Amino acid sequence: MNYKSSQNFDHGQKQKIGVLLVNLGTPEAPTAKALKPYLKQFLSDTRVVEVPRFVWWFVLNGIILPFRSKKSAAAYASIWTEKGSPLAVNTQAISDALSEQWQAKEVVVEYAMRYGKPSIDHKLDVLMSIGVRKLVVLPLYPQYSATTTASTFDDIANSFKQRRWFPELRFVNQYHDTDKYINALANKVKSHWVEHGRADKLVLSYHGIPKMFWEKGDPYVCQCFKTSRLLAERLGLGESEIMTCFQSRFGKLEWVKPYLDETLKSLPAQGVKSVQVMCPGFSADCLETLEEIAEENREYFLEAGGDRFEYIACLNDDAEHIEALSQVIESNIQGWTLPTDEALTTKLANSKK
Repeated sequence: MNYKSSQNFDHGQKQKIGVLLVNLGTPEAPTAKALKPYLKQFLSDTRVVEVPRFVWWFVLNGIILPFRSKKSAAAYASIWTEKGSPLAVNTQAISDALSEQWQAKEVVVEYAMRYGKPSIDHKLDVLMSIGVRKLVVLPLYPQYSATTTASTFDDIANSFKQRRWFPELRFVNQYHDTDKYINALANKVKSHWVEHGRADKLVLSYHGIPKMFWEKGDPYVCQCFKTSRLLAERLGLGESEIMTCFQSRFGKLEWVKPYLDETLKSLPAQGVKSVQVMCPGFSADCLETLEEIAEENREYFLEAGGDRFEYIACLNDDAEHIEALSQVIESNIQGWTLPTDEALTTKLANSKK
């Protein structure tokens, strides 16, 4: 096997600490042509769909891709911006803000996407080529799930398998209950209240997973409820004022409940006429928040008799979010030191004697 080597490799290269942020991914354009390879990569991941591969190959290629690509393209088109996909734009902004904050400490920050571009393998090439020898991988999923966080680790490991040398690694599994993250969420809600007032109920919506995954040991649902509990405590809300739901299910399997769409359709009949919806499991606004929540589920609530629906944006590149992520990075680079130029030069000189 021919193992990959870093471009412009030099044993005397100055060593660096790096941070690789990873988000889910996005197609390159809001078209069926661009959606098809993106969806194929995403839905071929065995962490995402645990169905026998032989059966799933026919379902994916014969049913889902020919029909869902066009439908998904229309959904992306409704939220696409002049700069591109909202997820790509927002993730880039988060990366830029963190890079600026850590530049003085000579920590290099880059971002990659689990599916689509820029790929994890490509960004590892970039980091290794500039001398990163100690690396923190920070998936931008506050709550751990095998479908997201573990899948990111799989891709990191697959890239490492192809390399002659790879950096010392620290991998962040989750940050769902860190103090600054909860504070950032709470202050985001409070700022919304100052501008718009309160609603009858604050609904916290997380991306769902099949119930089977949770029953087999995935801690995701437990961590979602913990985030909700800590946020409710920080906001001083009682049980009747806040609730947790799950969105984005597909297929015939039972997913974790309560389902967001069914909940929003039922709330007006229970006397809840105004809701504010927030998505604490998403670090950056994307298709699932801007189209599925702010548009599709808004219609469900209003058509069911609701009077007021408000979506509270993700943390994106808010200053408090950057501080929360910096806290995670800081805790994961503790104890790391790099050789000075003088020490490295001496070591190289001795090796040549």
